[in-house]
Amino acid sequence: MLLALASPAGAGGCRLALVLALDVSSSVDEAEYGLQREGLARALVDPEVARLFLTGDPVALYVFEWASPSMQEALLPDWVLVETEDDLARVATTLLEHPRTGAHDRQRSTAVGAALIHAGEALGAASDCAARTVDVSGDGRSNVGFDPRYVYANYPFDGVTVNALVVSSGVQGGGHPSGDDELTLWFQSNVLRGRDAFWVLADGYEDFQRAMTAKLLRELTTPAVSGWPAEGHAG
Repeated sequence: MLLALASPAGAGGCRLALVLALDVSSSVDEAEYGLQREGLARALVDPEVARLFLTGDPVALYVFEWASPSMQEALLPDWVLVETEDDLARVATTLLEHPRTGAHDRQRSTAVGAALIHAGEALGAASDCAARTVDVSGDGRSNVGFDPRYVYANYPFDGVTVNALVVSSGVQGGGHPSGDDELTLWFQSNVLRGRDAFWVLADGYEDFQRAMTAKLLRELTTPAVSGWPAEGHAG
């Protein structure tokens, strides 16, 4: 099944290369890891999300986990060119079957910059797609390695939009951040990149599926998401 998932992402007609980067540092316990992985799998097969995936030219999808500067692990064998509902179903099944290992528990640091570098390198295999987007999910600030701003200044991110899914417990009614939600402000100031970049806030990992679904709906909408009212956006 894993071999069947892999497709060349640089094929002609790809409208979007989408990288999903999931935080699996030690702040994410076993139960939260399961909620994150299951939330993503279920969001991918949400009927409206699936409809948008399959509207127009195909979308190339790459999913990986990140933690320390040396820990970036692909959850799919390679880029997947999503052309049918069966493609999405196979991706979701692969994500659901991916186990949490002891190696995850040893990831004490949170290296957002290293995750961005890995995402940028992955996009090099999808350069023929019309648009390129990275989505970083996380529940903590970067605390080791290159700062995201350094990465953007020194690595080729031209034409790449970087969005964020922030997992936080400081949420008021309506899904808006509380006034002292420094984590959301950090992602907004340091991680978002591109004129149309936005963040979506999850009220804990129990809310991850809803937040991921909302994020995918915006990222997959044609025309570009600039016409959408933002839950949160870059400058």
